[in-house]
Amino acid sequence: MVPVRAVLIDIDGVLTVSWKALPGAVEALQRIRTAGPAITLLTNTTSRSRASIAHALAAEGFAVDAQDILTAPAATAAYLTEHYPGARCSLLNSGDIRDDLSDVTLLDEDDTVPDVAIVGGAGPEFDHIALNRVFGHLQQGARLVAMHRNLYWRTDRGLQLDTGAYLIGLERAARTEAEITGKPAAAFFETALARLGVRPDQALMVGDDIESDVLAAQRAGLTGVLVKTGKYLPETHEAASGTPDHVLESFADLPALLGRLASADH
Repeated sequence: MVPVRAVLIDIDGVLTVSWKALPGAVEALQRIRTAGPAITLLTNTTSRSRASIAHALAAEGFAVDAQDILTAPAATAAYLTEHYPGARCSLLNSGDIRDDLSDVTLLDEDDTVPDVAIVGGAGPEFDHIALNRVFGHLQQGARLVAMHRNLYWRTDRGLQLDTGAYLIGLERAARTEAEITGKPAAAFFETALARLGVRPDQALMVGDDIESDVLAAQRAGLTGVLVKTGKYLPETHEAASGTPDHVLESFADLPALLGRLASADH
């Protein structure tokens, strides 16, 4: 067994729900840091910039900063720079993420047809007028780039619809397929591993979304760890397209799993 040199961790539903720390999560993260593995928080969160996320987590007691976080918006900016340099882009997103898209040319909401229509995280902004505007852009030749295709996420009010529920309709109506930049895209995991300087077989990915977090990471060569918090549902687990490498009740149990894996390595 290859030693674990890095741990990639989803935030929403794993460390927090509605930006409030889950029981034992702060202490578990500190224990993992003390044990030595490198840590990156790998999140599809699109409502906040990396700096804002770091501030919210610090307020809950997590010892992290913006450099520890890789978001779908940051990955989107890198993707657009590589694949669509200089493109004029529209953005449909709930929350202020412009700091993480500072290298992207964003158009104001007018009649200009963008080269790329970017779809971020869902919220009140995803009304008929906004979605129909994106649909119109796609009909006129804009490429569709989505930060993720999560169907829902967990809040303190229960499960809420997310981007994937709308993205399916846009794709079918416009007869196109979105280019995904966040999880479950393999490139998102590869970017995180490159930042840490580790191979896939040296890293764990911890998430509450069995498909986008865990099985996607396993397809990219990482060890997948599913936690039964956040958006986890037994029926989704049972109907999943694969089997997680490990299943834990919560993130608080991760230090013990890392201890067992370290013992097995010796």
